[in-house]
Amino acid sequence: MTHSYRQPGVVLTDRRFTVPLDHADPAGETIELYAREVVASDKAGQNLPWLVYLQGGPGFGANRFVGRPAWLGRALKEYRVLLLDQRGTGASTPANRQTLPLRGGPAAQADHLTRFRADSIVRDCEAIRPQVTGGAPWTVLGQSFGGFCTVSYLSLAPEGLATAVITGGLPSLHAHADDVYRAAYPRVERKVAAHYARYPQDVERARRIADHLLGHEVTLPNGYRLTVEAFQSLGILLGGAEGSHRLHYLLEDAFVRTPGGHELSDAFQEEVQGLLSYAGHPLYALVHEAIYAQDHRPTAWSAERVRAEFPQFDAAKTLTGDGPLLFTGETIHPWMFDCDPALRPLRETAELLAARTDWTPLYDAGRLAANEVPVAAAVYHDDMYVDTAHALETARAVRGLRTWVTDEFEHDGVRAGGPRVLDRLLALARDEA
Repeated sequence: MTHSYRQPGVVLTDRRFTVPLDHADPAGETIELYAREVVASDKAGQNLPWLVYLQGGPGFGANRFVGRPAWLGRALKEYRVLLLDQRGTGASTPANRQTLPLRGGPAAQADHLTRFRADSIVRDCEAIRPQVTGGAPWTVLGQSFGGFCTVSYLSLAPEGLATAVITGGLPSLHAHADDVYRAAYPRVERKVAAHYARYPQDVERARRIADHLLGHEVTLPNGYRLTVEAFQSLGILLGGAEGSHRLHYLLEDAFVRTPGGHELSDAFQEEVQGLLSYAGHPLYALVHEAIYAQDHRPTAWSAERVRAEFPQFDAAKTLTGDGPLLFTGETIHPWMFDCDPALRPLRETAELLAARTDWTPLYDAGRLAANEVPVAAAVYHDDMYVDTAHALETARAVRGLRTWVTDEFEHDGVRAGGPRVLDRLLALARDEA
């Protein structure tokens, strides 16, 4: 059953699909997928080609837009758009601390979650495409992890694609997670340096907060244990267009004076818990490192192990001197499963996933080298989340892929740049630029 309704300038339709949990066993257990169809109000009766949007993450449902903001307005000029909640996210059979115990214990949960990577997401798309398009190929727009999925799509089922557009999401075809994080920490350090150059007053503010956390146990209102490492992880903001400014505003009024001395303010704690909690997207923490796993090697808490190679990120050592505290970026660590109440029940599941070695390949280099799908990708210069060198190496490995390398945007350029970014990439893919 579908339900349609209106927002300014658009007609929306809720759509639900049933797909196999394991596409290797199509007669076995099924799960439900949710997607929102969007069409411009003045084109609602027209027979339009389809564009399916694959959200970044992993672990996030598709954007809940109101009207036609950002890139959506440009897409609606010529497409019906399908905003897909990838399996386990949003309204697509969500996987979290409340639902995963239905699978059994940690071992059963870990086995279950191996089916929530890019290859399964691609096969979901192919399972629902005939119901949506009548069998016609569609255009895919993949943002960040959605771009990783798009490269898997080009590897596994290119016949389903009319055009592929990727924004900030060209993965390495071969790098292990250790290689990814070994390249990431220096990029993060550069982003932190740029933040302090813009807001030099934040050097002392960040050091003061870190020093307080090293000497006090702080539990946020939602039960999150705010350690100094957790505070440092707020550096994930620095990969977005407005992230440096958001971090600055967060730091500037962190303390209030109380009868017992200076404490972290309720307002600061409230905002921090919203930024740090994985309650709304636990799959991000559970399978994040697994998006790089495909070579029969365990990820083994890669970001945590590799961090030890960069002692400048050690807050306690930093505070013995007068240097700036370094924030960290898009990394997942075992301590998160102790600090975050949304993740604590899933700690053993996460350990089992980190130790797993039976990961299947996500990309087919031979098929990518023979690609015939028109494809274009935005590569953001010094992207904090996706290594530029890795991205360009992959771009060269995909036949016919055209890149737009720019320092005009950060990783969220498809949101910040909106119609212009999508317009440029569609023109590149069609060889019109």
